[in-house]
Amino acid sequence: MKLMKNLFAALAFVPALALANAGGYPLDRAPERTELASLQNGAKLFVNHCLNCHAAASMRYNRLRDLGLTEEQIKQNLLFTGDKVGDMMKTTLSVKDAKAWLGASPPDLSVIARAKSSEAGTGADYLYTYLRTFYKDDSRPTGWNNLVFPNIGMPHALWELQGIQGLKEHAKAEHASAGKEGEKAKEGEHEAHALPELEIIKAGSMNKAQYDVAVADLVGYMSWMAEPAQSTRKKIGVWVLMFMGVLSFLTWRLNASYWKEVK
Repeated sequence: MKLMKNLFAALAFVPALALANAGGYPLDRAPERTELASLQNGAKLFVNHCLNCHAAASMRYNRLRDLGLTEEQIKQNLLFTGDKVGDMMKTTLSVKDAKAWLGASPPDLSVIARAKSSEAGTGADYLYTYLRTFYKDDSRPTGWNNLVFPNIGMPHALWELQGIQGLKEHAKAEHASAGKEGEKAKEGEHEAHALPELEIIKAGSMNKAQYDVAVADLVGYMSWMAEPAQSTRKKIGVWVLMFMGVLSFLTWRLNASYWKEVK
């Protein structure tokens, strides 16, 4: 019994330890996107800006019919030359070229919105914050850095839409030291630091509000892509729960009726 009590006491601290070690840049809550028009716009942004380097090899183009698109619309607006509607969403970037240009092969994005879920927030929250916190950093090989993923090897694929961001002057020195790979805080040091702030140094084709909407649509599509049957699953789940509720009631009454005659 003493052993069990100690075990339960230790398990009680696990969530707190997980939150204490989460650290990192705080994530903004991603707006929920379920409207077909938003998801269609997200699919267009994904194909035009993400598939250049990343693949989504678990998703076929023709699955976009679930978003209200016809095969003709998919062919005209979302397919690259030589691709077919039934093909997987693959990139033309070879692994060899990716390693030479970026230092590593870009990950497949089929289920990235689910893979990035953590105690700090959902995968959508992570992607929404990540795609809005790129900034110019000439010390990096690609010329770009990111607040959510410091020292990232990926360039900012949406910079023409957002524009170019830079760290505000008062945050540069602090963030440069905080972003050094392998740096560890001194034992017992608890000094709070202000979060780095970004500012637009060169405008893009969208203003901040427009870009945030575009990123929300893109993230909404990536969340849908990670589990296209999610909405159907939830609808079926409601009916299953209702059926189980009715069945439980009938079983309860049948059991009461049976035992009523037993003396």
